[in-house]
Amino acid sequence: MRDVADFSDEPLFTWLNQRVERISRLSARHPLLVDGTLATCAATASVIGLAIQHRVTPAMLAFCAALCAPLLLRHRAPRATYAAVALVALLQWFLSGPQLADVAVLIALYWVCLECDATSILAAVVVAEVGAIMLALRWEAREEFKYWCGVTGLTVAAAAVGLMIRQRRELLESLRERAARLERERDQQAELGAAAERARIAREMHDIVSHNLTVMIALADGARYALEASPAQAAGAIERCSATGRQALVEMRRLLGVLRGESTAGPFEPQPTLDRLDELIARVREAGISVAVETDGDLRELAPGVQLAVFRVAQEALTNTLKHAERPTSAHVGLRCRGGQVELDVTNSGPGAGSGPAPSRPRASSDGRGLLGMRERALLYDGELEAGPTQDGGWRVHLRLDAGAATPSVGASAPVGPVGVV
Repeated sequence: MRDVADFSDEPLFTWLNQRVERISRLSARHPLLVDGTLATCAATASVIGLAIQHRVTPAMLAFCAALCAPLLLRHRAPRATYAAVALVALLQWFLSGPQLADVAVLIALYWVCLECDATSILAAVVVAEVGAIMLALRWEAREEFKYWCGVTGLTVAAAAVGLMIRQRRELLESLRERAARLERERDQQAELGAAAERARIAREMHDIVSHNLTVMIALADGARYALEASPAQAAGAIERCSATGRQALVEMRRLLGVLRGESTAGPFEPQPTLDRLDELIARVREAGISVAVETDGDLRELAPGVQLAVFRVAQEALTNTLKHAERPTSAHVGLRCRGGQVELDVTNSGPGAGSGPAPSRPRASSDGRGLLGMRERALLYDGELEAGPTQDGGWRVHLRLDAGAATPSVGASAPVGPVGVV
């Protein structure tokens, strides 16, 4: 059996749907006007029909008014309207004869099917069908079946039109709700993506600025102390400080150029990997920190994203050693890759790392962004990060990552693009 909605693409139902939708919109804006017009039209047609048949009597006119008057309350109480019309039609069956005003039953049935719940619709259809049987038995004794089929057809048509328009309204409403929900989800995803992108950019900016500036400050302090005793060493420290500043400036320009959507004239470089770990260690040593390195396992087989995370954490840990550890101090970097796990261990022996400044120079301010960035990088690859003081007064940063996590977790994107952009 075909559903009511299956007829909506046929020409007749399409035309009828358009007309009924137009009336429905007008009814929504002017309900009392529409109800009054329907009641007046039904009553006028009934009176004209009675006049043609010479059946105009006070009883027929009274039933005509009683059948059409409840239609004025349709927009407020469709169920009560249908019950009132059906009751008047029942009294008419006992006391008088049929007339065109009986169309009020079909009009009330249409509004019940359009606006009421399933129980009310079923009850209304049953009542209308019982009325059709009663009409066929009372007034067409010789052609009961033919009369019953005609009245039943009108009842089904009124109910079908009401259900069709109701289904179309519900479909349109569900589409509107879905569009609104998808729009909200799109905005939420955009906000989450923007927040994640800001977090990634903040991490990269912190790594670039903090590390390079820390190295430059250490080299400048060393050059100032060695200026009188060893001018040659001071000149070398100043040259390294200048080179570090130029490299930081290049990275910053590339990062800001990508954020502005500008094309860079220079070649794009790959993201830092563990192949640049020796370069990082050399910079820290030039800044005056003795660093010992111990590696275990083939680190070149790690995914580029994992290598970037390990490199940045090692960079941040050594930068904190430069900023906070008292002199003299030494650092140890241990890197192991075994059994699908990558572990990075960075420790320093100098007291005051994370607890107090060096006595000979002011301590650089820190807002905890570095530690937060390291933890975020660990979480991207389902890893863990521990940071805290050691028993001998130093500081230790321990990172553990899953080497099999070739791509970041949900909500993060793989690190691609130019230097300084994740």
